[in-house]
Amino acid sequence: MPIARGYAATDASKPLTPFTFERREPNADDVVIDIKFAGICHSDIHTVRNEWKNAVYPIVPGHEIAGIVSAVGSAVTKFKVGDRVGVGCFVDSCIGCAERDLDREQYMPGLCGTYNDFEADGKTRTQGGYSDSIVVREGYVMSIPDNLPLDASAPLLCAGITLYSPLRHWNAGPGKKVAIVGMGGLGHMGVKLGSAMGADITVLSQSLSKKEDGLKLGAKEYYATNDPETFTKLAGTFDLIICTVSAEIDWNAYLGLLKVDGSFVVVGAPENPIPVHAFSIIPGRKSISGSMIGSIKETQEMLDFCGKHNIVSEIEKINIDQVNEAYERVLKSDVRYRFVIDIASLAA
Repeated sequence: MPIARGYAATDASKPLTPFTFERREPNADDVVIDIKFAGICHSDIHTVRNEWKNAVYPIVPGHEIAGIVSAVGSAVTKFKVGDRVGVGCFVDSCIGCAERDLDREQYMPGLCGTYNDFEADGKTRTQGGYSDSIVVREGYVMSIPDNLPLDASAPLLCAGITLYSPLRHWNAGPGKKVAIVGMGGLGHMGVKLGSAMGADITVLSQSLSKKEDGLKLGAKEYYATNDPETFTKLAGTFDLIICTVSAEIDWNAYLGLLKVDGSFVVVGAPENPIPVHAFSIIPGRKSISGSMIGSIKETQEMLDFCGKHNIVSEIEKINIDQVNEAYERVLKSDVRYRFVIDIASLAA
């Protein structure tokens, strides 16, 4: 079995530490990837600290993976050694399911998460990108455009597609007024992507501390939600609001910012149930929806779109031994805007 090195969580209350483990033997349809960079997603923190009550230790987190193909199986046709590739939030799915839908694959049964899950055999644990290599079926590997730097491309595999998918689904584009709630790792990608699609983007953030960044990245307007006048001034303004935050907010106040037939889309996962008054949605035929990552097909579409428009994440690159400190900084929103681990630092 191939040996991989990385960092793992062994307990919800302990820091991540160096970890050596076995990857599965590559099959004919597998791609072997030397991981170069791995983004840090808030989901990594939720998982390793067992905040979603589903952790099975040890866990090597990481589902924002960018690297170089080091080997391919005999049946692989899309990739060759030396190709620049990415791996996102899942590495396999039930290809025999009657419900399989390549356009909505992320919502279908039988999805195999990149870490803290099982491979398609139902026995082999998946381990993620905070490591030096990974073996993935060809159909779950994506090409990263040559003009995009690998390090800043890694967060596209989760943060990028998490915003691209709802923007596309709800037809963000010219003539559409779109608000992004939160100017963090997810939110700043919404600003970049929505602006490139031609939508009129407004950022709604707790304060104006990141206003300069928001406008530079493509927002037309930037408002502080800690100012009550914001909700009065912007009432009935937006066709689409995408909420990237998991903090408690006044949901009814935000729904008041939608136009008739407007949609409020949740991509951040609040801990508590969403309290919404019926009359916040009934009079304007407004809707509250959720959105989760994207299919492999849509994720490749997103990467190609980013290549065309030269879009990558704004990152702070770190060595892997800084990962525990980075987790604490993520919780304090002390990063602009995504941490990316340089996997070469494993050898240091």
